[in-house]
Amino acid sequence: MGLQRPSRVSTLKWLGLVTAVWVQAFSGSNYAVSKYSNALKTLMNLNQVQLNSSSVAKDVGLAFSLLAGVASDHVPAWALLLIGSVEGLIGYGVQWLVVSETISPFPHWLMSIFLCMAENSAAWMNTAILVTCMRNFKRNKGPTVGILRGYVGLTTAIFTDLCEALFSDSSADFFLMLSITPFAACLPAMIFLREMPPLATSLEDQQEYKYLNIFNVFATVLAVYLLSYVFVGSQSHAFGVVFSVVLLVLLVLPLIIPAYVAIKSWIESPKPCDIKEQSLDPVLPDTQIKAEVVEAEPMAEAAAAAPEKQQPILGEDHTIIQAIKTLDFWVLFASFLCGVGPGMMVMKNMGQMGSALGFSNISKFESLFTIMGFFGRIISGTASEFCIKKAGTPRPLFNAASQILLAVGFVMMAMDVPDCLYIGPILVGTCYGVCFSITLPAASELFGLKYYGLIYNVLLLNLPIGSLLFSGLLAGYLYDAQATATSSGGNECYGAHCYRLCFFILACICLVGSSLDILLAARTNNLYRKNSLTKR
Repeated sequence: MGLQRPSRVSTLKWLGLVTAVWVQAFSGSNYAVSKYSNALKTLMNLNQVQLNSSSVAKDVGLAFSLLAGVASDHVPAWALLLIGSVEGLIGYGVQWLVVSETISPFPHWLMSIFLCMAENSAAWMNTAILVTCMRNFKRNKGPTVGILRGYVGLTTAIFTDLCEALFSDSSADFFLMLSITPFAACLPAMIFLREMPPLATSLEDQQEYKYLNIFNVFATVLAVYLLSYVFVGSQSHAFGVVFSVVLLVLLVLPLIIPAYVAIKSWIESPKPCDIKEQSLDPVLPDTQIKAEVVEAEPMAEAAAAAPEKQQPILGEDHTIIQAIKTLDFWVLFASFLCGVGPGMMVMKNMGQMGSALGFSNISKFESLFTIMGFFGRIISGTASEFCIKKAGTPRPLFNAASQILLAVGFVMMAMDVPDCLYIGPILVGTCYGVCFSITLPAASELFGLKYYGLIYNVLLLNLPIGSLLFSGLLAGYLYDAQATATSSGGNECYGAHCYRLCFFILACICLVGSSLDILLAARTNNLYRKNSLTKR
């Protein structure tokens, strides 16, 4: 049995990654829900102040992700998945009941609680998935994070395309999918996703890297397929059914990898005669084993008696308290804010930006943003891992390059170059994706994986912070300053000047973020060179 265990472990590890991908593909619903939230707002007759407070409730849900980080150090992955899936089932389920007019809307304060629950549900699922998979694929963190976060970025396209293809873009059916599909995706993950022993040989590392590249191919095919539907659209109900079936096949396609690993392991498993020969190998006598144990005990006692280090060095396991005492953590935190904050601003204001530039339908731009975010995650995760293994290139340098490109994109939108609303989502979406695939594995390389769940969720506080600073305050105030009052009591602005100053400021913020990444790369250069030697 012992000889078969490595092959079984390898198969389960890849099967766990496949189920993790399914959860991620349906757990990024907080990116998608804004597309149909107007139906909820109309039914509840919310005023502008209440609309703003609903947005705040969602941001509070993101802030409560710290609870998932704390829990990840004490409970198994299946428990985190169960909490997140049930929370989403309730949060989005109540919204479905309201939008479908099955029940009367609850008071606004109570609905805000359900909005908060729905937004927070993804934090529990993402924490379980990311922490477990990072520990299972320690030697290939970049590609692993790129794949997982890439599927999160495809959630919007998956949900909206399925809803349009099957349910004629029904808001009620959309919320029903948001409540049920993440729960269903979590069920197999609760069974198969678990921590596995690390790789033992360099050959296994090469095979793992090869299989992850195959995962990238499957994910890219899915992204291109979703993008093609954006431009083709639903031709008929039969066409929508065929599209949906093919989409589900593409989601199931990664099962080929664990199936191949299982078959290959079975074919290469040792024959009975080989097992008999191995059983004749000399083993240490019990007396020698006991002597080694006795000899090791004083060493363990001496280690326990040694004074505990006050502060671990960079690359060792840090608690969150130890991490926040370092300059490197705050440089990483600030650079992440400078990357995701401007991305959040574009994502949350794309509708108003399109209206200002004369576009009545911005669904193509939203899809471009999310799908290019996918490519940013996939490409940067794999490319950064390759460069670390080959040359010891510090991972933050990829963030620095992407933020320079992001600044160029904002300048182009500020100058109103032709087709800037196409160029903007492509550049901003790509660089927004890069921020996740670079910062999240970099945090584990700097501060270890033992307490990674909480450190990861502290970094994700940049999402509500960035939303508040760059979307709620910066973009909101600067837009209002350019807008003119309307007879209905609101205000409107048309033309490139509406967001010009905002774009220039965001470009400067991106350059600050790039400078911080260069500083962090210089401070961690020796660490990445050492990591490069261990990965070869």
